[in-house]
Amino acid sequence: KPNDWDLDFLTFLPLAKQNERGELEGQLARSWEHSPDHREYTFHLRTGQRWNDGVPVTAHDVKFTLDLLGHPEVAEYPGIEATVVDDSTVRIRAANPGYMADITYFPRHLLEGLDPRRFWQWEFWTHPVGNGPYRFVRYVPQTLMEFEANPDYFGTKPRIERVILKFVGEAGITELLAGNVDIAEANLTQIARVTRDPRFRLYVHGSPAGRGIYWKTDHPLFSNTRVRLALTLAVDRWELLRLLNLPVELPITDGVFTHRQFRREEWPEPLPYDPERARALLDAAGWVDRDGDGVREKDGRPFRFTATVWQGNGIPELAVYVQAFLRQVGVHMEIQPVEAALSWDKLKTGDFEALFMVVQVYPRALQRDFGRGNRTGYHNPEVFAVIDSLLATANPEEVDRLYRRLSEIYRADMPLTRLIPWSREWFVHRRVRGLSTPFRASPDTYMEELWVEDAK
Repeated sequence: KPNDWDLDFLTFLPLAKQNERGELEGQLARSWEHSPDHREYTFHLRTGQRWNDGVPVTAHDVKFTLDLLGHPEVAEYPGIEATVVDDSTVRIRAANPGYMADITYFPRHLLEGLDPRRFWQWEFWTHPVGNGPYRFVRYVPQTLMEFEANPDYFGTKPRIERVILKFVGEAGITELLAGNVDIAEANLTQIARVTRDPRFRLYVHGSPAGRGIYWKTDHPLFSNTRVRLALTLAVDRWELLRLLNLPVELPITDGVFTHRQFRREEWPEPLPYDPERARALLDAAGWVDRDGDGVREKDGRPFRFTATVWQGNGIPELAVYVQAFLRQVGVHMEIQPVEAALSWDKLKTGDFEALFMVVQVYPRALQRDFGRGNRTGYHNPEVFAVIDSLLATANPEEVDRLYRRLSEIYRADMPLTRLIPWSREWFVHRRVRGLSTPFRASPDTYMEELWVEDAK
């Protein structure tokens, strides 16, 4: 697939889509109901919808897609069971129904004979037949794909009539600055290069995930809660946003929260930047700079450690800034960059002192990182019980309550320090309107709601 995200919401529909309040709004489905345990949903599809080739969209397409995405050779969304009730009704049972807003559906009649082992190489992805706001026009290999507004789209006709996806690899920002494209996805290291150009606005799509530091809580340096709290208080995370040229609308927070809580702005309050309190906590924990070399010691051991740093996604830059903040409170941190795959290995095995990487917050990740049998060294029986309860329920209200409780404990224990949100960054020409930070910043997801205001 040229770009999974670019195609999905341009040309295909999910059953429902989250609005800015975290509430589901019907797309392929007109209505639905759920079982008392919230694990089984019955969706009633909009009637009269057709694929771009004129074939009716049915519940069989939904079941086919879910079976395909759960196939061992694809394994995008395993463990979802779908049953066709009739052509316009499908019953879906899943351990995590939150996936329903992420999955778009494909035409069974065009794909059912293809080999799942070659899923990512199917020609269909470069000549898609969908039912979304845009329909495929043409594909120029290694160059572009073109789409036009779909006249049969169930919703309001898109105000932008034609969309061209150019395949430029890492040269997206160069193409943007040259005036060859209106929108380019950026990464944190490219923002400073473009942010001063008045032609463009930066939009950042935030998420409940984050970029942060896992502390090996059974390590002698980090086993004291006061020390972990001090290290968090020592870092000015709002300054990190400014140093990386990121919008101040992005939430700085301490704790964990769901996508629904994120869209409702119900994220936990952050601890403040307070280097004086950080120094007092380190003093109280017995870490004092007795020889005046700028590094604290305790029992003859200097407070020096090596941080393993995911190499990419702006995380090495964050580590350099954190290194400077910690130095100001008498803590010396060395930086050891590693590839992403090795970062995951170290998180899963506990082979680190401190680990800079993505902080995932979905239930299975919480179980891996802080639940029973975790390798980060964290031990809190109440957290184990809360995570067990989280894995046992799909009721959104109960899930939100359990996440709030986890946040309260995390803020007291500080097994990790959240730095800035995990995000996706876009530079967009000022004439393109309709986006906002941090909820509606992805143009590929909201293209049908955007418009162009040409300069007069």
